[in-house]
Formats: sequence, structure tokens, C-alpha cells
Amino acid sequence: MSGRDVDVTDGELLKPLVVLALPIVLAQLLQVGYNLADTFWVGRLGQEAVSALSYSFPIVFLMISVAGGFTVAGTVLVAQHKGAGNDDRVDYVAGQTIAFVFLVAAGFSVLGYLLTPTLMSLVGASPGTPEYALAVEYTRTIFVGIVFMFGFFVFQALLQGWGDTRTPLYLMALSVALNVVLDPFLILGFEGNVLLTSLGLDGLQTWAFEATGFAGFGVQGAAVATVFSRAVATVLAMAWLFSGAVGIHLSLDDLKLDPTMVKRIVSLGAPASIEQSTRALGITVLTALVAFAGDDAVAALGIGNRINSLVFLPALGLARGTETVVGQNLGSDQPERAKRAVGYSSAIVAGVLAVAGLVAYAFAEPITAVFIPDSPDVIALGADYLRIIGPTFLFIGVFQVVQGGFRGSGSTRTAMVFAILSLWVFRLPPAYAFLTSLDMGATGVWYAIALSNVLSMLAAAAWFLRGRWADGVVEESPGVAPTDD
Repeated sequence: MSGRDVDVTDGELLKPLVVLALPIVLAQLLQVGYNLADTFWVGRLGQEAVSALSYSFPIVFLMISVAGGFTVAGTVLVAQHKGAGNDDRVDYVAGQTIAFVFLVAAGFSVLGYLLTPTLMSLVGASPGTPEYALAVEYTRTIFVGIVFMFGFFVFQALLQGWGDTRTPLYLMALSVALNVVLDPFLILGFEGNVLLTSLGLDGLQTWAFEATGFAGFGVQGAAVATVFSRAVATVLAMAWLFSGAVGIHLSLDDLKLDPTMVKRIVSLGAPASIEQSTRALGITVLTALVAFAGDDAVAALGIGNRINSLVFLPALGLARGTETVVGQNLGSDQPERAKRAVGYSSAIVAGVLAVAGLVAYAFAEPITAVFIPDSPDVIALGADYLRIIGPTFLFIGVFQVVQGGFRGSGSTRTAMVFAILSLWVFRLPPAYAFLTSLDMGATGVWYAIALSNVLSMLAAAAWFLRGRWADGVVEESPGVAPTDD
């Protein structure tokens, strides 16, 4: 496994960029597999169950994002140290990142579990309703296992910085396979018979069947399946890191937190954490706004979010691949090569998502109906969502790639600022105005999302063209403060 890293600092650039990004796209596709499998099987339980997932999604995403932003520091530091040839520092920064992220994730696991009932109320779920009870049950189960879930995320981030995106893909495939197999049994249960035997007085064996089965955990079963699957992946990931099988070779000494390195991880990771958490919080507020339009609108938004997760896979994969290429090339003092990587990725994702937008527009109703076939009102709202937002897919795709370039250079504060602008300036105020002042209902929120997609890309691209973001953060000796734009 240690020879799977891709060389992105020498020779041609486009091919290694695609080779690096493709496994990330496939891994993201498998990641969406978790959500789609959960939504599909939970959808068999009815509208209340789907709405419960919609209420839960932004809260879980918010808490994971707060801790998850710090994995960006691991990607940036590993990539730039490798590009600079500082292999002896790679193991150290990887171990420090793992120890710090696990500590943060454990804290949020406890905090999230305790605050779940309050948080469900804040996003619009009404206490006493079936949707509220199911959402609390599902969310708390996710938080119990969030440390295991996050162990795999940090493994992905470190291997990505190293240039190996295939190993995380294979491990993700195993985890998703477990999840897909477990989902229907843990959500819906199963029926069966147990074969019983007995020995009579005459020495003859008698046989009988006794009806038995398992009723399933309902919505909570989706959370149990996800947590268990992530736990298996995390155990394997940590074993590989400590054995050195993946190129990075950890020791217990690497896990002893060093205040200097923690400060560096925080300086890079905190803006990324704020970026991701404010995006998650923005989705939470958006869900609360849509709740004013009714539970059908919330269910439509939840389905739309999951479809978006699938559509944006090329953008997210290329954005993360761009982080690695930019980081390693800045570490090897090749800023122009880093800029070209951003340009290549932007062109590819724009073409792919332009086609995706046309498909979403043309087949909006059939796509939505896959997830909730027996709710015509939800299907109608979901179809409107896709018809309005589909034409702007390419804009948000390019925006994600440019953000990846900012993060790869260590300019995590720049990426944070644009994430905040995207949601809290370009999206939420128009959404509120369209929903309330103009009385456009959920459709007004859909138009606000489309508007923010266009404005976000234009603003980020304009800043990128200024070129001041391409400063490396690798220090020549410990204790030198990182640069950031």
C-alpha cells in the first residue's frame, strides 16, 4: 500500500491530478451511499421518518464539521512537508493531528448527545411530534459513535495529503458494503423461523419450527448501521497507520500532544473548522426557515440535499485533489504549477456539472420520486428545487474547486471568509426575504440558493485571480509562524 501515492510535483500535471481526484470522487460517491441507503430504507417507513432525517442532518453535519475542519490541517501539513522533502516531519504532524482530532471529536460526542433535544427544537422540529422523537433518537445514536466515524475522516485526510487516495477508497468501499447490508435488517427487521429439536422417551428425535424474527430499530437502525460500519473502517485504518503499510508510519510518541504543534494545527484548522461549521449552521438555519413552509417542504429539502451531495461529487473530489496538488507544489516551491492545477480542475468540473444540471432539470420529478414515491406534494416541491437550482450546479462546482486551492495553500482564513459570505450574505438573507416578504414559500428559498451559487463563484474567482493566496505554510524549523492570506 505504501507505493500508491501519486507524484504531482514533476512532469505533466493534468493526468496525475485526475488520477489523484478520481478515487476521491469515488470515495465521496460511496460516502453519499451512506446517506442514500439510509434515506431509501427509511423512506419505506413514511414521511415522518424522512422528515426526521431531514431535521437530524444539519445538526450532525454541524458537529462533525466543527471537528472535521481540523483534518484540513493534517492534509495541508502532510502535503507541504512531503513536497518539501521533510519526510521525517510527516509522521509527526500526522500523529499530532490524529491525537488532537480524536480529543475534539470525543468532546463533541458528549456535547452533541446532551444537547440533541434542544437542537432539534431549534431547527424547527416540534416537541411531542413523531418527527421530533425519531430525530432525537437517530441523532443521539450518531453522536455516540462519532469518534469512530471521525477516525476514518482523519485517515482520509492524512492519506490525501500524502498523495494516496486509493487506499481510503478501498476502505470506504468495505465500510459502505457493511452499511448497505445492515440497513434493511436494522431499519425494517426481518421474519424467520428457528429449527428446534428434541429427543423423545423412545430415543427418536423430533423436529419443529418456531416463528421468530426481529422488528427492527426503525430510524435508529440507520444510525446503528452507520456507526458500526465506520467503527470497522477506523480500526483497520489505525492498524495500517501504526504498521507503516500506507507510507505514513506512526508511533505512540507521535500521539503525545506538543503545544507548539497543536497551536499550528489550530491556526490552520480553526478557520477550516469555522468554514465547515458555519456552512453546516447555515444549512441548519435554512432548514428552520423551510420548516415555516411545512414538513413536506422540509422533506423535499432533505431529499434535495442528498441529491446535491451526489451531483457535487466531482467538485468535492477535484477540490480535495486540488488541495493536495497545491500543497505539494507550494512545498516544492512551484506556485505557477499550483495555480495551473486550480485552472484545470475548474474547467473539468464546470463541464461535468453543466451536464448534470441539464439532467436534473429534465428529469426533476422522476429523480425526486425515487426517494419518496408515495408523497406527491413532496415530489412536486423536490422537482421545483431541482429545476431552479440545477442550472447553477456548475457555479457552485467551480467555487468548491477554488476553495480547495485556498485551503491547499494554507489560506484557510480566505476559504472561511468566502464560505461565510456564500451562506450568510448571499443565501440566507434573500431566502428569508423571498419566503416572508415576497410570500414565495419554499420556492423562494430554492431561488435564494441558486442566487448564492452564482454570486459565491464570482466573488471567489475574482479573489483567486489576484494571486496573493499562493504562499506556503511549511516552516524550515519548528516554531516559525505559518503565513496565511
